[in-house]
Amino acid sequence: MSKVPLLVTTDWLEERLDDPNLRLLDATTFLKHPEGDGYYDVWSGKEAYEKGHIPGAVFADLLNELSDPDSEYAFTVPSRERFAEKISELGVGDGTYVVVYDQGAVVGADIIASDWASRLAWQLRYEGFDNVAVLDGGLPKWIEEGRPVTTEPGSYPKGNFTGERRPELFVTKEDVLEAINDDNVIILDSLSEASYNGEVNTYGRPGHIPGSVNVFFGSLSDPKTKELYDDEKLAEIFDEVGALDPNKKVITYCGGAIAATWTGLVLNKLGQNNVAVYDGSLTEWAKDPSLPLETK
Repeated sequence: MSKVPLLVTTDWLEERLDDPNLRLLDATTFLKHPEGDGYYDVWSGKEAYEKGHIPGAVFADLLNELSDPDSEYAFTVPSRERFAEKISELGVGDGTYVVVYDQGAVVGADIIASDWASRLAWQLRYEGFDNVAVLDGGLPKWIEEGRPVTTEPGSYPKGNFTGERRPELFVTKEDVLEAINDDNVIILDSLSEASYNGEVNTYGRPGHIPGSVNVFFGSLSDPKTKELYDDEKLAEIFDEVGALDPNKKVITYCGGAIAATWTGLVLNKLGQNNVAVYDGSLTEWAKDPSLPLETK
């Protein structure tokens, strides 16, 4: 089976909806920021999936099923056994390829980024499953173009999920602390400029990890087309912060390692393959007063 691209268009997906090897996963999750400072609310997209999804899709519950239920932080990577079991139940395994989509990044904010989909795609890659794509523009673009939507639940036969973990895609707070003084590593903050500068305090302590550069995950797509900008424009954005240097490793982070997977995916698309995600991100980092934060 040929390898799917990292991102696919709505046209590409619609042509393949009847492919028996396709596993279409709806990873919709909802996140809403408060008016001012303070932690966000987050809830599962299961009800939204039941109200309408792309035909054949099954619901992949990032919040409740595909995260570690014993972690104090939402969206912590689960054990490999748990992930393999849950993703097999969704039909993913040898001989299949996966397309993941979602319904949008942040409730009530005009941000275009399929970062819930990219989070699940990153988890699949981390667990050794590479044949996975993200639908560029997600369900909003699909619906805007008048493509089919159904309320009928999808289902697939159970998959045989194999593959080996790829530890190089994942970093801990200890790795990040070490990377602060390492000239061969670029630490990339994927949150808004206001968050990076410390003008809003979402995670208990404001600011960014010292030495990190900032590329806002919501600045990479064209609001008109709902798709990513062309590679030339994207390369300019990441080149400005040195993140496309082939001799450097990039660590992406955000609040809870969701948006960080979107900037990571775009870097991969541009040919930067040495990218790891800091899974704890600021949710973990800001809670530990011994770890440094800078504001502008």
